Amino acid sequence: MTDLFQEPEDATSLGAEEREQLLQSWITHRRDLNLAEEENIINGAAWARGRRSRRSADILTADFALMLHKKMFGDVWRWAGAYRTTARNIGIDAYRIPVEVAALFDDVRYWVENKTYPPDDVAVRLHHRLVAIHPFPNGNGRHSRLMADLLVERLGGSPFSWGSGSLAGTGELRRRYVDTLRAADNHDVGPLLAFARS
Repeated sequence: MTDLFQEPEDATSLGAEEREQLLQSWITHRRDLNLAEEENIINGAAWARGRRSRRSADILTADFALMLHKKMFGDVWRWAGAYRTTARNIGIDAYRIPVEVAALFDDVRYWVENKTYPPDDVAVRLHHRLVAIHPFPNGNGRHSRLMADLLVERLGGSPFSWGSGSLAGTGELRRRYVDTLRAADNHDVGPLLAFARS
């Protein structure tokens, strides 16, 4: 049996205090956790897409990002919808998160308003920066991918396919995804953009 909280090497691991905030006592295996989170994420995406406003600016706020995370993970984790307060193997120092998230959304609103980049580029850059900040205890990749999908939809595009498979676990698809994020860390967003549409 695998550890319920075992994550791939390149994923965010939870601290003991965060693990204790699991809300569902029936979750005892990793597959149970994955199932519960998947169902919660579907509900969160439906909530986001069911909102009246179709303006991109309405989702480019810290309040929206926090609420989306809560809607995506709030039935599973007590800490859902709150910024992390502990250090991670990736991401910035926790005390910098609110300022960096606000700066990111300011940048993205500017890019949209001034047509700095095409819609796919803007959305992928949003995704990359959110992942780099890593604002939450867990779920950062899934949250940032949904944020990118919501933004590109509001800009008239279609949601990304993100490699057309599951990015959970340690498979080849996840390795390719992580490689594209590392390329974007080095200012080359081309591979991440191609991956998002593959």
